[in-house]
Order: sequence, then structure tokens, then C-alpha cells
Amino acid sequence: MFGYVRYDLPYLFVKDLTLYRAAYCGLCKGIGESCGQRARVALTYDVAFLSAILHNIAGIDFKIERQGCIGHRIKKRPIAETDELTRALGAVNTLLAYYKLTDDIRDGGGGRVKRLFLKRGAKRAKKKYPALAEILAAYMEEQAAAEREGASPDSAAEPSAQMMKRLTDNLLGDRATEATGGMFWYLGKWVYLIDALDDYDKDLKKGMFNPFFESYHAESREALMRENGEEISFLFDSLFYGLREQLAGVKFCFNRDLADNVLLRGIPNETKRVLSGAKRQKEIINGAK
Repeated sequence: MFGYVRYDLPYLFVKDLTLYRAAYCGLCKGIGESCGQRARVALTYDVAFLSAILHNIAGIDFKIERQGCIGHRIKKRPIAETDELTRALGAVNTLLAYYKLTDDIRDGGGGRVKRLFLKRGAKRAKKKYPALAEILAAYMEEQAAAEREGASPDSAAEPSAQMMKRLTDNLLGDRATEATGGMFWYLGKWVYLIDALDDYDKDLKKGMFNPFFESYHAESREALMRENGEEISFLFDSLFYGLREQLAGVKFCFNRDLADNVLLRGIPNETKRVLSGAKRQKEIINGAK
């Protein structure tokens, strides 16, 4: 989950933007507590949203206070106090970043220096949260196996879907339901496939695995969409339909406005952007890009 799970700002209530920003800053502090200060450089918007939605489903209300921040020392800002769920998600954020860099290196890409920077944080995360680390390690093995076999888009995305379901089931405990599992399964599958489509030309240039190339063998992303755009659009429409159906069955303990905005508006917007080939606009959190 790196950069694709986004809100639709024009339709986002001010209260939910404040909540999201507070969750983002709280996760940053949670990463520092569970994995050390260096690991905070890997903070992602996606896991911040995961923090907000999981707290809501679990019935854990954020305690938001104006606090100082290492990145913004002059003016205090609303920050969610860290709790055990936040610290666990901090470990997830660190391990996801570490394993993604490991995957990039394995595929012949760069990232050795960045991975070395996160090595100590990943070690701490594995020690403090062995069950979560085991889920992510299994995902890496399953993903590598699927890619070695030259899997189709649907099959190649299955490990990512299962990883999201297993992680959130673990984090939610007895609050996990069939609907939450299904929702996060679809979300994990969507993230993998939207990233693969967005990186199509880059993957081809570097000789890296891409499930859309394995299925269609198009010489460029432009050719891929020209020749197979309708079929690929149908794939993403099917994923969104499943995500929407599962979301409808999820019980939220507080309001569901932020979840609906991100999942029902942000996900379709990002899908349209990637399908059209448009460049990503930087998301702004607390005045920093």
C-alpha cells in the first residue's frame, strides 16, 4: 500500500481531514515508539488511513491533542495519541517498506541504502510483533512464487489480497468479521493491480515482473490500454463492485464518512487516473507534501 489509497478532498468533511491528519501524525510517533526514529522516514498515507479505519471498526476512539512535532517544531498541531494498535501499525508500516525494498533489490532495482537504513527498525518490529512479521514474511514468499510462475493479474494479486485480510484479521481480533475480511481482501488486490498497471512501462524498462505484461505482452502501457483497455477496465470495475459490497456490511463504531470518502470516491478516482495514464498529484498532509 504505497500512495494509492487516497481521499477525495473536495468531498471530504473538515472533521475527517482533521482526523486523517491526526492519525497520520500519530502513526509517525507510533513508528518511532515501536521501530525507532529512523523508521519514521518510511511513513505512508496508506497505513495512516488503515489506522483510522481500523480504530473505527475496533471501537477505539482517537485521543487527539495539540502536540509538538519533530518535523514542525514551531507550531503545535492536532496529533492522535499512540496506543497499542497504532504501535502495531507502525511495525506493519516499517516491515512493508523493508520488504518492498527487498523485493525491488531482488528484481535488480536499487534500494540497498534505504533498506539498510530501515534494517534496525524491521528487526525491532519482528521481535515485538512476531505474528504480524510472520504474515508479511509468508506474503513475500507467496508473492515471489506467483511471480516466478508468471501468474496472470488475478493470480498474481492473490497474495497481496490474502496478506491484507490476514493482517487486518490479526489486528482487529474478535472485531474481525466476514465483511471486514472481504473488504480488505479486495483493497489488497486493488492496490497490487493498480500499482502494476501504473508501473507498466517502468517494469518493462527494468526487466521486472509485471502481471499485465505476462498476460498481454504489449510493448508499452499505451499499447496495452489501446488493445486491452476495455478488459482491464472491467477487471477494476469488478474489484470496485466487490469492495463496495463488502464495505456495506462493515459495522463502524463511529461515523463512516472518512471510509466512504476514501473507498467509494478516492479509489475510483485513482483507478481513473491510472487507466488514463495521468501523473499522480502529490497529496498534502499538514502542509507538507
